[in-house]
Amino acid sequence: MISKNWLTRSVVACGISALFCGAASAGAAEGAPAIALIDAADAPHWQAPAAARGWRVIAGAAAQGGGPATSIDARVQALAAAVRTAIEKGEADPARIYLAGRGDASAGVFYTVSRVPDLWAAAVAIGGSPAPAIDTGRLFTANLSRVPLLWAGAGAGGEALAAKLKTAGLDLEWRPAAGLTDTAVFDWLATHQREAFPATIDCETNSPTFPRCYWIEMTRFDAQERNDVLPSTELRGGSGASLDLGAFSYKTDDPGPGILVSALPPKYNGPLKVGDRIVELDGGPIADAQAYTAMMAKVTEEKQAVVMVQRGRERKRVETRIVLSRRDAFVTARVQGQYLPAEKQIQIMSRTVTEMRLTVPPQWAGSKLFWNGLVLEKIDAPGCYRLTIDKELLHAAPCR
Repeated sequence: MISKNWLTRSVVACGISALFCGAASAGAAEGAPAIALIDAADAPHWQAPAAARGWRVIAGAAAQGGGPATSIDARVQALAAAVRTAIEKGEADPARIYLAGRGDASAGVFYTVSRVPDLWAAAVAIGGSPAPAIDTGRLFTANLSRVPLLWAGAGAGGEALAAKLKTAGLDLEWRPAAGLTDTAVFDWLATHQREAFPATIDCETNSPTFPRCYWIEMTRFDAQERNDVLPSTELRGGSGASLDLGAFSYKTDDPGPGILVSALPPKYNGPLKVGDRIVELDGGPIADAQAYTAMMAKVTEEKQAVVMVQRGRERKRVETRIVLSRRDAFVTARVQGQYLPAEKQIQIMSRTVTEMRLTVPPQWAGSKLFWNGLVLEKIDAPGCYRLTIDKELLHAAPCR
């Protein structure tokens, strides 16, 4: 089972609510750039370099209750709320909000960008792997195509995965983690700024909790409103295969040999102990976590297996099975928007959406609006509009 530490870690470094952390907050200027952390326990690492540049550090709260997916989604919501509050108060520059995570939290960076794509100027993931995020089935390439993301990974396996993700449509740059300095990270982030009203947007979601897409917010959904022109952009990982040894976690950025068992659930009664290394599978050596992930991705059917577990100086042979995860089917919603200045048109295409909020900036006022082939002759004034489709008619009214 791939490590889920990034999903469940208790976030207590900045207290029990979403807030600004440490000296970076105290010394930063109004409207400053900000580093946002999905793992607040990592705030001490970022405080000094952020403060030296006059940047803020923003962290979200720990989630309470629920399973792993509920936990990470609640943390993403808390972090997004903290960022929006900072922007509303004039304490952070909305054009320069940067998402960051290290180690096991790296997967959380990919996950957070996919859930909330419209807040970040850029993102950086140092170490770890996006594989646990991909395995959730909640990563959509549409959401990850506009946010520049730097992943500093380890080994050839990481570079190969990064190449596949970039080919899939992610705006991704890979660098070796070794030798990457905080200065280099901040310099890379500082080259990017968020555009408030990009001319072209594209977002997909499987949850009404995460409906925002820059200048569009999806507010009502209908699974019967299909649109085959907009297929799903879900980023699919491997087969979801894992060893049937209980819900163990392992460090995705450990250099090996094998995979290091880093955590076990309460009342675990399986053959593993924290600190064990699984070093062989069916007689073949496991180089590191990246190699193990690649091996599991190639498995297409369940079967018997034998692993070798290193415990101190002893080696233990364990008979087990390779099992495949059962993925639940779900319906997603997707929206694309485009502003054409020469034609003075706002064009929207959607799937599974029957109502949305559209924010029109001053420079777009007076545009003709198209949504799924329906036409509204003119949006006269800037502001927020509630758009609905009812009986093949398009309606627009000011947001309340």
